[in-house]
Parts: sequence; C-alpha cells; structure tokens
Amino acid sequence: MMKIASISAAAAIGAALGATALMPAAVQAQSAAEFYKGRQMTMIISTGPGGGYDLNGRLIARHMPRHMPGSPTIVARNMPGAGHVRAANFMAVQAPKDGSHVATLAQSFVLHQVIDGKGAEYDAAKFAWIGSSEVTNSTIYVWAARGVKSLDDAKKQEVLLGATGVGSGTTLYPALLNNIIGTKFRVVPGYATGGEINLAMERGEVHGRAGNNFNSVAATNGDWLRDKKISFLVQIGLEKDKGYPDVPMFTEFGRNDTEKQILKLFAAVVDIGRPLLTTPDVPADRVALLRAAFDATMADKEFLAEAEKVKLDISPTNGAKLQKIVEDIIATPASVIAAAKAAADDKGMVKESVAKDGPAPAAQ
Repeated sequence: MMKIASISAAAAIGAALGATALMPAAVQAQSAAEFYKGRQMTMIISTGPGGGYDLNGRLIARHMPRHMPGSPTIVARNMPGAGHVRAANFMAVQAPKDGSHVATLAQSFVLHQVIDGKGAEYDAAKFAWIGSSEVTNSTIYVWAARGVKSLDDAKKQEVLLGATGVGSGTTLYPALLNNIIGTKFRVVPGYATGGEINLAMERGEVHGRAGNNFNSVAATNGDWLRDKKISFLVQIGLEKDKGYPDVPMFTEFGRNDTEKQILKLFAAVVDIGRPLLTTPDVPADRVALLRAAFDATMADKEFLAEAEKVKLDISPTNGAKLQKIVEDIIATPASVIAAAKAAADDKGMVKESVAKDGPAPAAQ
C-alpha cells in the first residue's frame, strides 16, 4: 500500500531556494537553481541492472528532475561490487562534492562501516542523505525444492548462499545466524549482482540468497512467489511485514540481552530503506533543494502510477529523519559494536568454489 508524502512541491522548492538568500554574498556566487540549470547529473546505483534497487533508482532519475528548477537530467550508472563498498567509496572519494552526483546504495554498507570496515574509505554519517523511497524487510530465502523450510532445517544441513561481497547482507546475515543460533550457512562469493545469484539458484549452483527484500522479489521474480518456488526462512527488520506474518523475525532468535541488542542493530539498518544520498561537503542550499525535489517526487501522481505498474511500493522517509537514523547507527556504543563484530565473523563459512549440483529441482 502506497503512502503519499504530504508536501507541496512549490512550497518545498521555494523553501530550499530561500535558504540561499540567507547566505553571505560571497557564497551566493552561484545559487542552487543556477547550478542545476540544464545540468546533466549522475546517479550511482550500487547494484547491477534489473534488480529492485536499479528499477527504483531509474524511476526516481526519470521523475525527480521535473521537480528541480532549470530542467536538469539524471543519468543512471550501475556500479556493483564489493558488497556496495565500491559505490560508497566512489561517492566519498572520487565523485565531485558539488551535488551533481547522487547515489542509491544498498543499506548494508552503513553497517559494514561499523562492524567490519574492510575496504571502506567512506564515513556514512558524512554523506548528505536526501531521502528513502521505501522501507521493506530484508530476507533469507532458499529454493523450495531443496527442502529447507526453516532456520531449524538450516541447523541440520549445509545451505549454500550466493554472495556479492563482505559489505552486504548476503554475507552479514548468514554469519550472524551461524554464530548465534548455529545454522550451517556457507556463502559462495564472487557474484557481481543479486541478479546473478538468482540465476545461480535456478541453475543449482547455490541453494539460496540472503539480503534481498520482499519488494524486490515481487518486482523482479514475481513468478517465484506465484509458483511457490522459494521458502522464506527469516525476515530482517524491526516490525513484521504485513504480507508475511508467518515468516519469523530475525530479532526473535536472540537468547539473551546481548544477542537481542546485536540482532536489533542489524535489523535497524533496514529502516534506511532504499536511500538516495549525495557526497559529503555539498553546499547546504543544494542539499535542501535535492531533499525538497525528492519529497515532491514521492508525492507525484505520475511517479506513483509508474511505481505501482512495476510493483514498487512507495513508503518514503525524508532526508532529515534518514540522516539521524544513519548517524545513530554510526554512533552505536563500542561495547555493542565489539559484540556485534564477534557475532558477524564469517570465518569458516566462505566456500571458495561455486557449487556444481546441476539444475535446481523443480519446486514442489
């Protein structure tokens, strides 16, 4: 069910541009409106073509410029790799810090910074967060014909999950469950995109996937749901998805206060949703303009109609709220982070070679 942001596009853009009038004359050499006039912007998408993040990002790229002064354009560029760390590093280090580049990055890169940090050259709290178009719970699912119907089943037999990199939920979530409740997940790394993992499931190379969300599955693999080709083992979030009341929550598996805190930390990242951000150090008036344009897009009838057509649910979060969510995660107490690091250790669960089990069995 779509939630429409209650915001007046004209008033929002006006407020954003009004911020410029309060700035010193020297800083007003080029207003935000002047900067974006006729500009070709770039949107970095941290996943490969065709998945839910890609569909969502390209949809925003088509509609958001209509709510910006000066008729800019936004060109989407996919940059998958390293569990979304590659795209996050690009935005922090290489992209111009002028508001000309925006990005939609899978939320797990924020948690990777505090739990592992391997390869991270970014500080998620320093990005300017523009908004999030939807919040939908993440999942772990397995090809139904494998016979693994629950996490209890995953304690009794090895389950191979395709993975894109250390910074993604494809690795983090199964590592946590292995260490906390004793599941026997093993990850098969080396897949560039989630779409490649989906194909690997169908070919029988892997048994399942972690870190994808309910809405992405519905948008890109609706036949899997219709034909009951996959079994959802767990959902990751702070509240149950109304469409999947029988799928247990990640946080239910904590056996003591420490484990519950750890699982809640990982579940809280889901509230970041499908975010849009820009680089650090962008002038405040440009950030305000981008946030206002994003909010207006989320209420745009043409945008909402197209989102519904491609089965993308829209439940937006504004930029200021999103900024606080991220800053709170980054500021998690050191004691909780230390316990979470130990729980997320993936030692011994990485399988170096892709499984060759033949084609996946047909779903029963």
